[in-house]
Amino acid sequence: MSHNTFGHLFRVTTFGESHGPALGCVVDGCPPGLDISEQVIQADLDRRRPGQSRFTTQRREPDQVRILSGTFAEGDAPARTTGTPIALLIENTDQRSKDYGDIRDKYRPGHADFTYDAKYGLRDYRGGGRSSARETAARVAAGAVARLVVPGVTVRGALVQIGPHRVDRARWDWDEVARNPFFCPDPVAAQLWEAYLDGVRKAGSSVGAVVEVVAEGVPAGWGAPIYAKLDGEIAAALMSINAVKGVEIGDGFAAAELTGEENADEIRRGPDGRPMFRSNHAGGLLGGLSTGQPIVARFAVKPTSSILTTRETIDRSGAETEILTKGRHDPCVGIRAVPVGEAMMACVLADAFLRHRGQVGERATASFGPA
Repeated sequence: MSHNTFGHLFRVTTFGESHGPALGCVVDGCPPGLDISEQVIQADLDRRRPGQSRFTTQRREPDQVRILSGTFAEGDAPARTTGTPIALLIENTDQRSKDYGDIRDKYRPGHADFTYDAKYGLRDYRGGGRSSARETAARVAAGAVARLVVPGVTVRGALVQIGPHRVDRARWDWDEVARNPFFCPDPVAAQLWEAYLDGVRKAGSSVGAVVEVVAEGVPAGWGAPIYAKLDGEIAAALMSINAVKGVEIGDGFAAAELTGEENADEIRRGPDGRPMFRSNHAGGLLGGLSTGQPIVARFAVKPTSSILTTRETIDRSGAETEILTKGRHDPCVGIRAVPVGEAMMACVLADAFLRHRGQVGERATASFGPA
């Protein structure tokens, strides 16, 4: 009942705490024979790594990954997966546990301090332990492995909103995501966010954000009906990310404002004989199964709970008090959630692919979705 594992055939177990010696994961169920290297995994971890701009926590963690098991290299050939559990380790090197000494007996409003103490009778007050966003580094490492399982699928993410400020989709440019510190696809919005977040950061406060993740190249038919819907599993995976408070697929809540005529994704026969949808309000999923269209999901990340503004709270004895959290924290934790969202989408899709193959084998689905 510890619930540190997710997935069915492609299973991931994460371990470690924010201020422990290390964190990591064990990936079980990865097929054998896939080329793998620490460099491939490191590329994804570097995108999530803290301290890369003034808009993220200044904790200096290299997030250097080590592959401990599950691979084999013969001679000069590249390492390949063996089909056995892949253990990945990331050491913590820049903890400042003393920063949390003043709050060891106080509950941070908006944080998991109270609920962890209520459940377990103790809590790791040094950065939040398992409830810290630091845990997501292990997910990103697992996601890099998942991408190897579905090489024909492209998973990309972008920050589409910080506080009240949204991107203009008419200016959407995927190439722009790598050019600014916000993973923002809109260069104009990125400039606005820079000034806005500087103000939030200097005030010692924080703000929330919305991340969009898009998976392209997913064939039609992945997923399962009713109790294992692919959109349900994507939503659960994204909701499990630290600080996430809402998830939507496709138009999501905006679909409630549409008529049936507006919401229906009309289908025609494409030039290649495949079904061609005229819109994608459904976000690439119908009846829990992929349609062959891009799968689109968004999730909302709440403001970072650790802030420099004094807040009212209680301590472990129940006495009323005030709290001000020192330390190095993200003014907008949603920024570094972009590669985390990509990783969770990749893990769910890797699992969906293996389960689909296990149920229907190599049965042709060539008339549906991408080739």
